[in-house]
Amino acid sequence: MNHIVTRGKTAIVGIGTAGCGEAPGMSELELLGLATKVALEDAGLEIKDIDGLCTANLNIAMWPLNVTEYLGIRPTFVEGTNIGGSSFIAHQKPAMLALLSGQCSAVLVCYGSNQRTSKFGRKERSKARNSLDPSIFEDPYHPFDPPSSYALIAARHMHEYGTTRKQLAEVALAARKWAQLNPEAFCREPLDLETILSARMISDPFTIYDCCQVTDGAGAYIMTLSEKARDLKKKPIFILSNETAVWHRSVTNMKDLTVTPSKDSGQRAFRAAKINHKEIDVVQVYDAFTINTILALEDLGFCKKGEGGEFVDDGAIAPGGQLPVNTNGGGLSCVHPNMYGAFATIEAVRQLRGECSDRQIVNAKTALINGNGGTSASSQSTSILCTEEIL
Repeated sequence: MNHIVTRGKTAIVGIGTAGCGEAPGMSELELLGLATKVALEDAGLEIKDIDGLCTANLNIAMWPLNVTEYLGIRPTFVEGTNIGGSSFIAHQKPAMLALLSGQCSAVLVCYGSNQRTSKFGRKERSKARNSLDPSIFEDPYHPFDPPSSYALIAARHMHEYGTTRKQLAEVALAARKWAQLNPEAFCREPLDLETILSARMISDPFTIYDCCQVTDGAGAYIMTLSEKARDLKKKPIFILSNETAVWHRSVTNMKDLTVTPSKDSGQRAFRAAKINHKEIDVVQVYDAFTINTILALEDLGFCKKGEGGEFVDDGAIAPGGQLPVNTNGGGLSCVHPNMYGAFATIEAVRQLRGECSDRQIVNAKTALINGNGGTSASSQSTSILCTEEIL
């Protein structure tokens, strides 16, 4: 199979967030617009410079049209594929190809949600979106998804490999410790293992702290060709690789509840990046639930299958641990406005630029991002970023 070489030929040049946590009275488009404004200012660009658009929304059909109209742009490249929360990492590959083919010169990847403060909240939207879907076998049984499906996955991992609730709680505790170093994080209150384990059960084996936050928020980032990126305002962060894998939609169609498509996307991403695991300085994974972090670390190859629980134990991914994971606090403690992928990307860029203050990883030059989408780890997208020194 012939492949277009994309390694290091495109870069992220501007990032922005807005309304993370609670943004009462703001619409999804307004939040998205504010994040876009910040990203443009960060890059030293203007809205007229944007001729490529990547965006998705779980609740509104033809969402790219809404965004195009609201921002007042006329893009020559549009990508609106929605594969869940991983979309805003998966968008990178088509954007890279569009830039390299000359179809556009600056691509905006953007997302906004007001799910926390909107009158039409997350539960109502989920019911409307999933009701009477004939393709989802378990729908007639009215599971509390996504928690129910991910809880099944966690329970199976515990059964097969001896993963403990304490190890799941270690993921939540690590995320909170990172969040306490991040002034933008929504949840920064003190937390301990006993509190996590004794909290209200949501879907066995998950307590409320095993589940991601429900917040408002918007994230945006801008991509250009590397040659142009070097002439812009901020230090460019280069994309070594981006790969996406989709194996299933529903949990009942997973061949193995303990293996996700990250096994595929991760292998391809490392191969294309020409880099190994020991060279990764910081990891940002989509932690919709605590089991997601464990599965991602296994399937991406940071530890063997079944050893993820032991890998995260005793603060190993918390500040001061052996591997910095979700340094902003992740979806568990920082921000999770229904889909998180854009925020994992933004945190990776901030780390590689050296902009993270108290949570900064010293001399970070490489970052791995992994997105998760769907009600059962259905879609996974893996991206590896680096600074100029690594190219």
